Amino acid sequence: MRSYQPDLTPPWKKSAPAPEVPAEPDLVVEEAVTGFCGAVIRCEKTAEGPVVTLEDRFGKHRVFPMAPRGFLLEGRVVTLVRPSAGGPVRPARTASGSVAVPGARARVARAGRIYVEGRHDAELVERVWGDDLRIEGVVVEYLEGIDDLPAIVREFSPGPDARLGVLVDHLVPGSKESRIAAQVTDGNVLVVGHPYIDVWEAVKPSSVGIGGWPVVPRGQDWKTGVCRSLGWPENTGAAWQRILSSVRSYRDLEPELLGRVEELIDFVTLPA
Repeated sequence: MRSYQPDLTPPWKKSAPAPEVPAEPDLVVEEAVTGFCGAVIRCEKTAEGPVVTLEDRFGKHRVFPMAPRGFLLEGRVVTLVRPSAGGPVRPARTASGSVAVPGARARVARAGRIYVEGRHDAELVERVWGDDLRIEGVVVEYLEGIDDLPAIVREFSPGPDARLGVLVDHLVPGSKESRIAAQVTDGNVLVVGHPYIDVWEAVKPSSVGIGGWPVVPRGQDWKTGVCRSLGWPENTGAAWQRILSSVRSYRDLEPELLGRVEELIDFVTLPA
């Protein structure tokens, strides 16, 4: 028979018990060891114990054991547990993946702005980030191209309390867009971009119901060429409405666009 061995660990060296938090779908947590941050997709039983699947903002999934003190929730160490049947209703999410704020009123518009190249870019940003932008008071405007971007920036007169963010299509080394963007050197302006010829390509083909975005020969109008290759009527306005209607949330967009838009929102909303 084993004798009883008292725990002689001083109280100040003992780990405080972490609160148990039900792993409700859409709960956003950070795994303590890897730093992977994502929303809860599901919980499952396995031979090794319960596990949780997280999805980050780029749609990547990872599975983690639900170990004691294994996660951070808003910076606090917690233990995830399987939710009980009939538990609390999961928090609603905006299309961008942010926690929705019921009854929130739109904030008075900031002096700062986000500029995008065209109307389609603005409509896509509104569809996914519209709720977030209204709460933050950020207005998105479109420019119909960026050929005059340096002059537009000078006219805007950016400052610490009026930052300007610019989203550029086809911002890759050697492109016309990259040369224009390089002329903007104001520290209160952030110019970022995605590699796609047009924002259409930033929508995942699987969401649109196509195998991939076609390659359009140089010299052809890109949008018309896409319609022709896919067998759609050569009506680019109708094609865009078809594409836009397939976007329900951030999961329908490519990471190269997601990260850049959120970077611009953060930049414009930073305190002066």
